[in-house]
Amino acid sequence: MDSITLKVPHTTQRPAEVANYGPKTHISQPTVTGTSVVAFKYKDGIMMATDCLASYGSMARFRNETRMISVGKNTLLGMSGDTGDFQHMKHTLENLLTHEYDMDDGQNMGTRSIYKYVSNIMYGRRSKIDPLWNSYVIGGVENGEKFLGFVDHYGTTYQSPTIATGFGVYLAQPILRKYVEGREDELTEEEAVRILDDCMRVLYYRDGRSFNKLRRAKVTAEGVEISEPYSLETNWAVAETVVGYGS
Repeated sequence: MDSITLKVPHTTQRPAEVANYGPKTHISQPTVTGTSVVAFKYKDGIMMATDCLASYGSMARFRNETRMISVGKNTLLGMSGDTGDFQHMKHTLENLLTHEYDMDDGQNMGTRSIYKYVSNIMYGRRSKIDPLWNSYVIGGVENGEKFLGFVDHYGTTYQSPTIATGFGVYLAQPILRKYVEGREDELTEEEAVRILDDCMRVLYYRDGRSFNKLRRAKVTAEGVEISEPYSLETNWAVAETVVGYGS
């Protein structure tokens, strides 16, 4: 008796179909990335800075990126990590704000609501084992109160007067603790700019994925201002005194 072969079309895939679509995959690591975000509270609001570099591995590939965006009127969001996932988050927040505008109910999303929304997205994607490979710093002024919070790709959150991501955790945070913490209600804008530039200068010296083309932003009760790119004065004379590293 001849054997009978049964074909069940709904449970088989031809090789061509696998080649065209393939199985569902998740991003296992960031590809094009931005490095540190530095932010802190000062007398009038929140000050934040990033550089303009997006690195492809160790290549300084894209040198005019903006890693800070305004969300609504009084909220600022800064990003470390994968730029593609950052674009996804930007589109998600734009859709949220468009929906809120279309509701036309006289209510606006404040900084804390946006912070909670972003943290829920990050934790939800992490729980699906498909994280967005970013760390976000979210700052703003809501009802006269300054707010500064952090969210990472695990959905971990915390709030602090000073926040840094990437190498800034190790290189900029000690500077912020010395010159900002305990004085956040006294610092003038000029002092805040000087401290922020000192942090970014140290990061440029010591972080191989940083770049001396920066953007600085501030959030006050009047709104969000993001500067045009600028560069810092640097002094590399100290390099002659560095020993080791194979030299």
